Amino acid sequence: MTVRRNARVFAAFALSAAALAAPALAGAAGDVPAAAPASGVAATFRLESPELQPGGRFEPRHVFNGFGCTGGNVSPALKWTGAPAGTRSFALTVYDPDAPTGSGWWHWLIYDIPAATAALAAGAGDPAGGKAPPGTVQARTDYGKPGFGGPCPPAGDKAHRYVFTLYALKVDKLGVDTGASAALIGYTLNANSIDKASFTVYYGR
Repeated sequence: MTVRRNARVFAAFALSAAALAAPALAGAAGDVPAAAPASGVAATFRLESPELQPGGRFEPRHVFNGFGCTGGNVSPALKWTGAPAGTRSFALTVYDPDAPTGSGWWHWLIYDIPAATAALAAGAGDPAGGKAPPGTVQARTDYGKPGFGGPCPPAGDKAHRYVFTLYALKVDKLGVDTGASAALIGYTLNANSIDKASFTVYYGR
């Protein structure tokens, strides 16, 4: 009788131990990372320039020619990859949030860039230069005229930030004219944006 009772106790103990061990073993198996899917992963929308490094500094050829600055006022070359599905056009802005105006300073607003475009050549910011893709519109900047206006912060001020932002848009045409304010253009860009990519460079004098 004692032998049978001990056998039953041992069997019950073995079953309990197995039940306790099962979750731990399952957890260990679950710790093995799953293989990444081979396809279907969206590429990262990325904007870059062969002339500028993120966190770097503008070259003299990009600096505005006026307001006490003497530079080439040439817009830098830009390129991008990973545009999201459904992109029907692009727009690009360059903005200085550190300008002592209370509302920053808009240095470039170019939109209605065709969806097949993946780059802007150096100097595309000159509306008369013919280097921007056909059909694009360059709006008036805070310098009072359309096209790229290079950096020119106040002398002695800390280095300003200049934020390049590329918008992937769900519309072919933005539907605003070159006389529209930067605020209206910015509002319309955000209302029609699928995704955006950006980088920041600096300039001080």
